[in-house]
Amino acid sequence: MKILHTADWHIGQLFHEYDRTYEHQQFLNWLLGTLTNEHIDVLLISGDVFDLSNPSAASIKMFYSFLNQVVKANSNLQIIITAGNHDSAARLESPKPLLESSSIHIVGFIEKDENGMIDYSKITIPLKDKEGHTKAWCIAAPFLRMGDYPLITDGDNPYSEGVAAFYKGAYEYAASEKEVGQVIVTMGHLHAQHAEVGDIDKMERLIMGGVECISASAFHEDICYVALGHIHKAQRIGGKEHIRYCGSPLPMSFSEANYRHQVIVFNVVEEKIENLNAIEIPVSVPLMRVPAVHSSFAEVIASLEQLTPFEGSLHTAPYLEARVLLDGPEPGLRHKVETALTGKNVRLAKIDVRYQTASTAQSENTTVNQAQLNELQPLDVLHKVYQSKYNNSIPKDLLKLFQQVTQEVSETEE
Repeated sequence: MKILHTADWHIGQLFHEYDRTYEHQQFLNWLLGTLTNEHIDVLLISGDVFDLSNPSAASIKMFYSFLNQVVKANSNLQIIITAGNHDSAARLESPKPLLESSSIHIVGFIEKDENGMIDYSKITIPLKDKEGHTKAWCIAAPFLRMGDYPLITDGDNPYSEGVAAFYKGAYEYAASEKEVGQVIVTMGHLHAQHAEVGDIDKMERLIMGGVECISASAFHEDICYVALGHIHKAQRIGGKEHIRYCGSPLPMSFSEANYRHQVIVFNVVEEKIENLNAIEIPVSVPLMRVPAVHSSFAEVIASLEQLTPFEGSLHTAPYLEARVLLDGPEPGLRHKVETALTGKNVRLAKIDVRYQTASTAQSENTTVNQAQLNELQPLDVLHKVYQSKYNNSIPKDLLKLFQQVTQEVSETEE
């Protein structure tokens, strides 16, 4: 039996305010062909199908049109979909009764029995080959929210220990169902300990805090494959070949300009996995950084003016990050960059500005006591902030405007 692992599609996402419908459709078209050409028996989608909990009608149509096409092209394909933290569990599960007749299983919620105990039977799904024989059992765990996992009251980290207890219980149930010659795979949408995160992931981790990291030891050693989602960079976890993030199919930031996006494919043979490989996903819209390193404003404009003139369709034009190194504020920066790009075959997505930094001696933090703080005047604060950010003195015109504003404020207060 052959399994393909993917996750974090984020259908409906905008890239620096640009619509990505074309890119998502290209990926789904490629995936449809790959599932057929690779003779895949099971497709695992480990969360964050959509970018928003309330996706647009167009995003919903794209997803379910894909499911319809893939089932028609691969009549024996089994699909397991779990909800991520970006998905609405209820919205994702709403067509569940209809889709299960097509061997499509969606798990958004963790259900409990009349005694309040987790009903692991609802998330333990038999995986069958083309002949209908059960070859594996899948623990289809979605993103776990408070109340989904056992409550650990006396632990150091109730979340991570609760999630570990959840997976322990799920494994024990699956193990009780499996027979000789069958294996257990599990899905998860979580932040694994020591996972390497990208720019967008860093932003989300800051919002969520640092307590949500789950150790690789949370997954029983007899689980043959752990199909993870949530972190957008493909990687192994805990040095284990079988515990993997497949990563997102589309780039999430310009730091991924040279990164190869992928899906993971492997075979289940008797009680082990074989031929575990990554298949690279073609890039439909490239990312460009101009210049290659942050350069002066004049050098940046010169580089932009040398770009290729517009050709083809707008939705295939590369996304551009202009990289500028400044000594101080540059009035009308975006307008000047956009003017230089007139008629060029790119879409300006981001202007990444860096400033000449102060010397080490100047930039060292100093402790200011309360008395010194009280003595500081608004102009003193402006001087310090401007010097720290731009490593330069305040321009006369800006200084004049500031003094005018402070004078007006003083007169108003009087």
